[in-house]
Amino acid sequence: MPHFKNTDNDLFWLDEGDDAQTWLPGCAQITDAEAATLRAAKQQATFNALTYAEKRAAEYPAIGDQLDDLFHAGLFSDEMMAKIQAIKDKYPKGAE
Repeated sequence: MPHFKNTDNDLFWLDEGDDAQTWLPGCAQITDAEAATLRAAKQQATFNALTYAEKRAAEYPAIGDQLDDLFHAGLFSDEMMAKIQAIKDKYPKGAE
C-alpha cells in the first residue's frame, strides 16, 4: 500500500490503483521505511507532550489489580475485607 506525506509530514496512504493526484494532491509518495520513521516520530512527540501524571497513569496496573493485591496482602480493614470476600465468594474464579 503506497504511503504519502504532505508538507506538514502528515502520513496518508491509498489503496492500490487509487489516483494520488485525485485523492492526495500536493502529497509526495514515500517508502515504507520513511512512513515508519514518520509514524515513530509522531508517536514519540505525542508521548513527549504527555504530562508526568498521564505518563504515570499509563504505567500503573489496572485499579482492579491494585485492589486485589491489597486484599491478598491483608491491608484493608476487616469490614472492607468482608465486603470483598463476599463478592469473591459470590463470583468465584472459573465459574463461568
